[in-house]
Amino acid sequence: MRTLLPLFALSVACTSAGPEAASPGSVATPADSTRVTALDGRLTVPAGFQVEVYARVSGARWLAVGPDGSVYVSQPGSGEITRLVDANADGVADSQRVVLSGLDRPHGMAFHKGYLYVANTGGVVRVRLGADGVPAGSAERVNSYSSGGGHWTRTVIFGPDSAMYVSIGSSCNVCEERSADRAAVMRYDEDGTNGRLYARGLRNAVGMAVNPATGDIWVSQHERDNLAPNHQDLPAEEINILRDGGDYGWPYCHDDRVPSPEYGNASRCASTIAPALRMQAHSAPMALAFLDRATNFPADYRGDALVAFHGSWNRDVPTGAKVVRVRVQNGKPVAYEDFVAGWQRPDGSRWGRPVGIVVAKDGAVLVSDDQGAVVYRVFR
Repeated sequence: MRTLLPLFALSVACTSAGPEAASPGSVATPADSTRVTALDGRLTVPAGFQVEVYARVSGARWLAVGPDGSVYVSQPGSGEITRLVDANADGVADSQRVVLSGLDRPHGMAFHKGYLYVANTGGVVRVRLGADGVPAGSAERVNSYSSGGGHWTRTVIFGPDSAMYVSIGSSCNVCEERSADRAAVMRYDEDGTNGRLYARGLRNAVGMAVNPATGDIWVSQHERDNLAPNHQDLPAEEINILRDGGDYGWPYCHDDRVPSPEYGNASRCASTIAPALRMQAHSAPMALAFLDRATNFPADYRGDALVAFHGSWNRDVPTGAKVVRVRVQNGKPVAYEDFVAGWQRPDGSRWGRPVGIVVAKDGAVLVSDDQGAVVYRVFR
């Protein structure tokens, strides 16, 4: 029997520090007033949900589901992609096998028209799927983009227009980039050619997904560090809804078009696009996944999204290391709340850090943890 716990208070810390210290977004109060423990009492989830270990994978980062329902895990540290198979459909992977190796810090993955695409830190590669649906042969490189410096992760998706979109983080905390493809999302033809700048001013948009209801591309963005006078709670992390040619502010602006002190360019900020949702500073939002196919979840979840918070590194009181539910209304994010929490202990130390999120073939949700080397399954 699971132990029932009272719902813990959800808060977004934000110390008052003048006009720049606006509260970062809204935190919703879950309709379900009860949370329960899961995974031997180490995690908490909304009542009715459970968490189990789906697989143990060293350095597990991004997740993708293949056409046959198998689950792919990127392992940047080893340069590999591992395929997980739950042959007997019992919610636990029965086998795992490395299907690609020798890659350059592979991170994001996407399946498109018979290929598996993998976003390496310096370019996207692809490998054709064999008749059995498994990658066969060697990977071919389809494009190149900037690498080096900070923010090495790359995420790749295919939009409703069948084009390839790749997010490329900045090379620094705050600077004017020399390469137009840094701190940006690039658009390519589906074969990786004809790249052009799609959206800019995105310091590190790690999570990227298409809203199935609107066709818009959403990103979860890591904002800057070391912002005076209150670097611990400023600026907010962001969810942004991309527009072709849109400028989202970095490095000149943060939050809702607030000029950065290094540049003080209010007129430039006025023409940028404000965040669709602001979230707790330094949470390090990673994967962003819509729940339209989460048939294992209650129906009211399926218009919403989940975001993995990898967790802060530079706050006196650590934050993050949890998965949050983003409430969506009329195609816009309006609030967020804890969904799976507990990877962070009361003293601020962590035994795990969530990264990837994907909806599995059976309608449950899988969450990767790169510190714990685990892929979890969240279900009802």
